[in-house]
Amino acid sequence: MHPLNFPEYNFRFKNSENNYLIFDDIRKKFVVLQPEEWVRQHVVKFLIHEKKYPKTLINVEKQLTVNGLTKRYDIVIFHPNGNINVLIECKAPKIVIDQTTFDQIARYNLQLQADYLMVTNGLDHFYCKMDFEAEKYSFLRDIPDFSR
Repeated sequence: MHPLNFPEYNFRFKNSENNYLIFDDIRKKFVVLQPEEWVRQHVVKFLIHEKKYPKTLINVEKQLTVNGLTKRYDIVIFHPNGNINVLIECKAPKIVIDQTTFDQIARYNLQLQADYLMVTNGLDHFYCKMDFEAEKYSFLRDIPDFSR
């Protein structure tokens, strides 16, 4: 897999039925290792090890309905009270992050109402803070570390 713009992490891998699998610490199972999954697993490790978010507040690949269509978000981080703190969209490294990517996460966030957004292809990371009253987001250097 392509080296990414994250610290080095240890991952668990295995081969099964001609598929290469990576262990997901959140879902507690091996999943097929695709380029987007490689990015997602790095983000999960980054959130746990660098940002100190508890695994119990992180959710991966869940379904939501946007404008009557079934979609899946990549990662959300909850506040301890259950509200959504951060919504994260992961793309494969070969995907260029552009306005379309931000439009996608913004549509998801109309329903989820996360305080922060992160968009990454593993090489480039973008972080935003939401301003729901002004209906806009402002770019940040990073997302905040976990705090109670």
